[in-house]
Amino acid sequence: MNNWKRALIFGSLGAGAFLIATGRRPVGLVIAGVGVATLAAEYPEKFERLWEQAPEYLSRGNQVMTAVSRMLERYAEQQEARSYGA
Repeated sequence: MNNWKRALIFGSLGAGAFLIATGRRPVGLVIAGVGVATLAAEYPEKFERLWEQAPEYLSRGNQVMTAVSRMLERYAEQQEARSYGA
């Protein structure tokens, strides 16, 4: 991969993440999309494999988020119980 492509990919992904974090979501998504599109053009076979495995990744991500949500609920309940006891 050429240096200019690396700079474009990492620069646009970084700038997109920064813009999303600072509240400029639409612009950040567009700029990050440029980086993802450039990366996909460089490695189409890897993105095709990723696309085929996306349902599995989403299912696993959903399981992780459910587990984290349960842990946070339990933690909040414990904190509430401690505050009533004090």
